[in-house]
Amino acid sequence: MSGPVTTIDAPPDAARASRGAPPEVEITLAREAMVGKIRVRRSLPRRERRTVGAWCFLDHMGPASVTKRASIDVGPHPHAGLHTVTWLIEDEILHRDSLGSEQVIRPGQLNLMTAGQGVAHSEEATVGYRSQLYGVQLWVAQAEATRHGPAAFEDYPELPRIELGRSEATILVGTFDGKNSLHALTHRSLAAMPCCTRDLRSGRSSHRLNTRWWSSRALSSSMPKRLKRANSRTWARGDRSSRCTRMRRPAWLLLGGEPFVEPIVMWWNFVARSRAEVDAATRAWNAQDPRFGSVASPLDRIPAPSLPEARP
Repeated sequence: MSGPVTTIDAPPDAARASRGAPPEVEITLAREAMVGKIRVRRSLPRRERRTVGAWCFLDHMGPASVTKRASIDVGPHPHAGLHTVTWLIEDEILHRDSLGSEQVIRPGQLNLMTAGQGVAHSEEATVGYRSQLYGVQLWVAQAEATRHGPAAFEDYPELPRIELGRSEATILVGTFDGKNSLHALTHRSLAAMPCCTRDLRSGRSSHRLNTRWWSSRALSSSMPKRLKRANSRTWARGDRSSRCTRMRRPAWLLLGGEPFVEPIVMWWNFVARSRAEVDAATRAWNAQDPRFGSVASPLDRIPAPSLPEARP
């Protein structure tokens, strides 16, 4: 599930990803959006909080029934200046991209696509799959040193897991408790861990957090299936632990990252540094410029919308 980001989520103006702030806890409601024919809940970006470290996008997919009339089916569309991170709890998604990749994404596996200067991909239902869609997709803003580089695609079928008291966590990105996910995002000082609680008794769990990552930690408690509304909680510098109250279907996602100080502009499926860059990418995609390549998909190519007028 790949965006798009609109002015409802955040204005397409330059903003710094991480700013200093006094110690506090922020709770932000996610916004419901439609991606293809599937409803998602968007926690990042929001006007109240554009990013968490270099994490700049977070969609919670489902739970939603996948049928012949309602499936993911997002046609070819472009990305630039970001990594996409896809992780499923239920369902299957067929990924195709302009690099020639064709990969079925399955539960518990990590799919990582690096856009760099430009890439295109589609996300499609697999043949015959009729069940539930449930998972997350995230974007990571690429730093100046890598965002003009080549595109890439990686699939990781096995990921490290750790015990956290009554919970079990999967390390998608980064390092925790001496274990790390060995892939291209490790050097970005990022962390992402989905955690599922096996013991459904009421109670609390407390875990240490890295206090150097000020204004850059977010706990999303929107993954429990029985919750009607998604929300995110962000800790600023000074907090040292997270406490999670047990829920009927406990599951949560912890994100972290060192402050990303480069100003970024987000619009549609692009993460750039200026409106001029976004406008150039938009025009290139709509003109079918070879910058983004082509995707061997039966789905229709999605045109880019016009960039809104700049605010005075």
